[in-house]
Amino acid sequence: MRDRRAARTGRVAASIVAALALAGALVACSNDPLAEQYRAGDNKGFIAADGLRVVEIPVAERGEPVTFSGELDTGATITDADVAGDVVVVNFWYAACGPCRAEAPALEEAHGAFDGEEVTFLGINTTDSAGTALAFAETYGVTYPSVLASVTPEVKLAFAEKTPISATPTTLVLDAEGRGAARIIGQLQDASVLETLVSDALAETS
Repeated sequence: MRDRRAARTGRVAASIVAALALAGALVACSNDPLAEQYRAGDNKGFIAADGLRVVEIPVAERGEPVTFSGELDTGATITDADVAGDVVVVNFWYAACGPCRAEAPALEEAHGAFDGEEVTFLGINTTDSAGTALAFAETYGVTYPSVLASVTPEVKLAFAEKTPISATPTTLVLDAEGRGAARIIGQLQDASVLETLVSDALAETS
């Protein structure tokens, strides 16, 4: 395990440099009229950004744990108590968001990398119905569930203090105590960036 984490750490610097080199690239959708244009088939739905933003939050600055509950695309209900003690990766997305589609393979790769470990991956779909969310998961090979904010909108409020969820996609890493440990704003370009952030959070519990 230590060797694998060291390898991930070695890869992340190059990955972040490559991501930041995408300055000016279209890496995020926004829940505003431009995004509505994109949903209608107009590529103006993207917002040009300075590049992928990756922030690790020092332990002393993480604040209180996030408490949440919501209905999954499977029809089940999930709460923070269900994932207590796990490092939790929360990805905010919706099906018509181009960067969300582009980053799905990297997210699933990272998900698979922690199979059998105390790590939970959870999507939060910000706009879609269960049918649309499940169709997206089938198309892009996503095997972890998503909370439907269209059914339980309060789930977005639960995370509002931790990450600017108006920018989509955004990925948040919660530590084993449920506090925000890191966030990625924009399209994840490579699984190793997220894997390293998760490994760092896991290492805090060992």
